[in-house]
Amino acid sequence: MIDILEHIAAIQRQVSQTGEEVRVTLRRSYQAEVEDVWDALTDPDRIRRWMMPITGELKVGGSFQLEGNAGGEILECEPPKRFKVSFGGPASLVEISLSQDGDSTELQMDHSVPADFGGASGALYVGPGWDGALLGLALYVEGKLEEHHDPQEMANSPEVIEFNTASIHAWVKALRDSGLVSEEELRAATEASAAQFAPGSSADDYL
Repeated sequence: MIDILEHIAAIQRQVSQTGEEVRVTLRRSYQAEVEDVWDALTDPDRIRRWMMPITGELKVGGSFQLEGNAGGEILECEPPKRFKVSFGGPASLVEISLSQDGDSTELQMDHSVPADFGGASGALYVGPGWDGALLGLALYVEGKLEEHHDPQEMANSPEVIEFNTASIHAWVKALRDSGLVSEEELRAATEASAAQFAPGSSADDYL
């Protein structure tokens, strides 16, 4: 069983805009050494255990493709501290930073896109998905996934749909706290997020 409230609370979420760039930021801690978290994030055989299969030349200048999802270019890499990739297009950038804090590893993820990609409300299109990825990583590095665990099967389980529902609530709050969107924009983005991540729910369930 997943402690949904614990995992939702474990993630700090922020939406910000600087000039023409919108940034979605997630932070959470993992009870694992930084080298182990780094390896889980960069070893294809381990990535498929908690996220999905990945192919490509995983080095700076190379490219990657997540099965049934986005691909991109590997732009920067400093093991075991940080890497930066394009994700789904050259203007969509994801950076992961890791640091050791005692017995735990602190992870920060920044996903930035041009503001004209849809503005800050786009956080509701990507935020719940990233929450799910950070959940899968936590369960994996903390040894809570079975050997033959199928991440795709888990993603469609009632338990994860419940997690997604709580995640949408959390991102609605983060967007409201940012002050960057109108209620009309928030409603439209929430409706789209609900359809994608929690089918059967609607914006009225979150607003």
